[in-house]
Amino acid sequence: MIKYTNQFLLKLEDLISESDYILRYEKGNFKAGYCLLKEQKIMIINKFFTTEGKINALLEILRTVPLETAKFSEKNQKLYAEMTQVVVG
Repeated sequence: MIKYTNQFLLKLEDLISESDYILRYEKGNFKAGYCLLKEQKIMIINKFFTTEGKINALLEILRTVPLETAKFSEKNQKLYAEMTQVVVG
């Protein structure tokens, strides 16, 4: 179940911090609200987004970019499995 709270956003940020990707919040006029630099493994989210917008952008990225889960903690492996299967309506 997706909860649009700061605590859930922190969980997603923690999950990404255990991956090979770097998450940054910056201003920009990204059409999708985010920019993904796959070669440099950087995720950039519009810093002016609401919490809900940031969460939706991160979930969309998590569904499109395969992450190496071997280094994830057990709780983050479970969260990642849940997030890559849930469909946002």
